[in-house]
This record gives sequence, C-alpha cells and structure tokens, in this order.
Amino acid sequence: MDKELIKALAAALGDGGLLSREEAAERAAGVWDPSPIQAMALARPRSTDEVAQVLRLCSAAGVSVVTHGGLTGLVHGAESREDQIVLSLERMRSIEHIDPVQRTATVQAGVTLQSLQEALEDHHLAFPLDLGARGTATLGGNASTNAGGNRVLRYGMMRDMVLGLEVVLADGTIMSSMNTLIKNNSGYDLKHLFIGSEGTLGVITRLVLRLREAPASTSMALVAMERFEQVTGLLKHMDQSLSGSLSAFEVLWRDFYRLVTTLPANNRPPLGQDAPYYALIEAQGANADIDGPRFQAALESAFEAGLIDDAAVALSTSECNAMWAIRDDVEQTFRHGVPVVFDVSLPISAMEAYVATVRDDLNRQFPDCYLWVFGHLGDGNLHVLVQTAQGDATAHRQTIENAVYNPLQPIGGAVSAEHGIGLEKKPYLHLSRNSEELALMRRLKAAMDPGNTLNPGKVF
Repeated sequence: MDKELIKALAAALGDGGLLSREEAAERAAGVWDPSPIQAMALARPRSTDEVAQVLRLCSAAGVSVVTHGGLTGLVHGAESREDQIVLSLERMRSIEHIDPVQRTATVQAGVTLQSLQEALEDHHLAFPLDLGARGTATLGGNASTNAGGNRVLRYGMMRDMVLGLEVVLADGTIMSSMNTLIKNNSGYDLKHLFIGSEGTLGVITRLVLRLREAPASTSMALVAMERFEQVTGLLKHMDQSLSGSLSAFEVLWRDFYRLVTTLPANNRPPLGQDAPYYALIEAQGANADIDGPRFQAALESAFEAGLIDDAAVALSTSECNAMWAIRDDVEQTFRHGVPVVFDVSLPISAMEAYVATVRDDLNRQFPDCYLWVFGHLGDGNLHVLVQTAQGDATAHRQTIENAVYNPLQPIGGAVSAEHGIGLEKKPYLHLSRNSEELALMRRLKAAMDPGNTLNPGKVF
C-alpha cells in the first residue's frame, strides 16, 4: 500500500514534487530542531489543486499528513513520523496580487512574511504582523498558528489581518473563501475555523490579507523603571498620550536585559543595567515633524509623573533597529545551555506576582537556576525561559512546566499566547480551556476530519 501511495503521489506532483524518505531525512525537522525529518515521503505541491490531490490520495490510503511551513514553531506542532506524509508548501511562494486601492494582498501560503513586507514597500503599504522569524516563517503558518508578534497592541493577531482563505479539507475538498471585504457578515465566517487550528482541520493554501498604509514616521525609546507600578502606569500614559499610534510596548526584566547587553552579545546597552524593568516603546505615525515632538512630550510628562527613571531615545532608523535587536536577541540564552521556552498570557496586573511565584518555586527546586522574562507586555504576553545550573533544562521539563503553568489557572491566564499547543503544551491545555470547550473542539475535529488524517495527536 505504501509503494502504491508513493507512486500515485509522484505522478500527481510531477518532477521534483516528491522527495523520498531518505531525501526528507537530509532536512532538519525545524529551525530549532536539527534532527532529521521523519516521514514516508515529503510532498511539495505547487498549487491548491495539487494539495487537494495529495490529501485525497492520503485520505483514501489511511495515511496521515503533517503540513510544513517555515518550521519556526516552538511547540513541536510540525513533528512527523516515518509512517506519515509531510506536506511542504515551500514551492507555493507566489504573491499573486497586491491591490493598493482595496489594500489587500493575495498570496500563496508558502510566501514568507519578510517577502511580503518587502514587496509592499514600493506600494507604500505595510503588512503589520512582525516577528523575529520573519525571513523564514510563512504566511500560511502564521495563519495556522494565529501568530502574534511585536505589534499586536495596535494591529491585533494574525486573525485580525486575514480577510479570506483557501483551504483544502482532509478528504481533498477545496474550500475557497477568498473574501476581500473588511465587512462581510454573510453567514458563518468559516476562515476562523482554520486560523489557529495548527493544521488539524485543513491545509491553508492561499490567503487574502488586509494591508495598512505604511507609517511615515517611527519614534522609539528604551526606558528604565524601578517599580512594576511604573510599568503599568507608563503603558496607559503612553497609549493615552499618543492617541492610538502606540505600536509596541515590550518589557524586559533586568536579568534578560543584562544578558543581551553584555559580551559576547553585540548589543550596546543604551541604559545602565541595574533597573528591575526596561520598556521598549514604539509609536508609528504619519508626520515625523509632528510625531517626534509628540512622542518626546509624552516621555517628558511621564518623567514628571514619576513613571520613568531613565530613558534613551532613538534618533535614527539604525538606532531603532539596534533597540529592537536587544529585544530580539533571544539566542543569548543558549550561553547557559538549552532552555525550556514558554509563551504565556495573563492579566497585566497579575504579572509581577506571577513572575515572583514562578521564580520562588524554581529556586526552591533548582538553586541558582536562570529565569529570563521578557515580552509583549502591552498585550499581556510574556516569554519565560528557564535554565537550570546544570545547563540542559529539558531534562527537568515536567517539573519546570508545572512551576510555570500551574499558577496561570487561578488568575485566568493562558498556557499559549501566540505559539500554539502542538505536542508540547497538550498536557496543559485544560488549564486554559474548560471541559465543554475541549469537547466542542473534539467534535469539530471529528466532523471535519473523521479519518484523523491532518496532523493527528496535536493540540488535544
């Protein structure tokens, strides 16, 4: 049966469309996972029709399929086995149409985020989703995981930027809902079934994305604060003072700031390294002559109100990029071994106590452990990285996960803010979703994929 399926897939995809088990194993399983891809074969379709053929054949043969985008995920959502077909969208990289009047882009799912961002520059338009893996992460993967990134505070999650989708269901049915309208209340908005479903309900092949006018000015500062009350007060102050132009409010706890601004890191510290909290503040506007002074005035009034202890203001694009580089230099954490990486969401008012609880619990069990905390505080998302003094923290994963995840339930937090569930967070999903929600998720999966063909075993 396997040989018959391989032969049929090769015929459907043409020359170069199907890689053998051995050829697939020559590839890394992910950006963060150098182990070889495990698969019966790796299919590389060029179109929605070819994706449909792959799923039709695999469904009939009773063989499950795992979809691959840019492989930048952190929860093992694209992990596959030797008895599965990997479906890579790497040859579906066409930016089909940019409409500067409707302000939409129609793209294939394999287009990388950075490719779209660059293609829009000549049109003076922007796709506001942005994240560190922009050069590798694909737009189909961004939608499948409902990616967040750096500017959720102003523009929302990926879900808020998708107008239409084309999706192939488990049995090969093509559902084309390539809506280009911002307002369309004509029945169920079916795209939301697939955005954030992590490839378990359908394979996203094409997207219609909402674009924005490119900002004409960017103002940015890095500020230091002694107390968490200043952090929350400053967020409200800047958002209010900037009248909706605040685009990012990233906060770095002291240990992380020190790590990424100390050699061998290449980032120069714009401020001293002793403050408990640092905030990276960005505002985007339409007129630099107006926006710059308004940003400066907002900072000055924050100083006068006792919300800031020290600040460095970016005076050029290169200085803005240097500040973002400090925030994004997460790889410095590997200096101390392999970390266990978390992506949690919780009420902003609960963050100070939550971090203290996690730190105390970890220190009791792992004296001298490392706890790095930073993230998109403006939208309630923290990234928490943990390392033990022994180096490789993954050997103690379950104990560390309990310390990080269990305190979230009583405060209404979520075990995943933007990375998804995959395999890694599956045992903890019940902390963020009640039994009725989980039951409905399973009913949807059973109804749309009765053969459990698509990414089986992920999410729940």
